[in-house]
Amino acid sequence: MLKIGEIVQTVKGIVETKIDMIKLDIQDQLSSILSRMIFLILMGGSLLLVLLFLSLSLAFFLSQYFESPHMGFLLVGLLYLLVLLILFLVRDNHPTQEKMQKGLKSFVFRTRIFGKRKGNE
Repeated sequence: MLKIGEIVQTVKGIVETKIDMIKLDIQDQLSSILSRMIFLILMGGSLLLVLLFLSLSLAFFLSQYFESPHMGFLLVGLLYLLVLLILFLVRDNHPTQEKMQKGLKSFVFRTRIFGKRKGNE
């Protein structure tokens, strides 16, 4: 017959093992989320550099087209002002905010969903 002390030790061991498994799972999820966030920041920085160089190219092209050194930069500045105005007007649009949040969540938390699918197969 099992002694109560042995049962308590077995249950204690099972609980400790389960806690360790949960800690490892949380660490894996946090590291995957952190790596995705770093990747997203690097992608955003690269996108900003591309946008900068394309904007400068467009400004120089328009300057040559209009034969005015200032006109191209002025038009590109006005283009960005128009984009800013549009973004300002749709900032409180609830469906737009939901789509952006859903897209970011699906990008950042995608590894956890795929991890669960792999485990179920």
